[in-house]
Amino acid sequence: MITWARFKREFLTKYSPADERNRKVIEFMELKRGWMTISEYAAKFEDLCHFAPHYNTL
Repeated sequence: MITWARFKREFLTKYSPADERNRKVIEFMELKRGWMTISEYAAKFEDLCHFAPHYNTL
């Protein structure tokens, strides 16, 4: 049996290239509301924060 952390690490390594994850981290760091509604911004924030858990304080 493997741990969830190990499964997640191996899954992401195989199916989510590092450069793609890094682009999502940058997108998260540069996220601005602009013309999005609060609901749209919140949804985008929640989607992107999974790529940058080390910056997520929720």
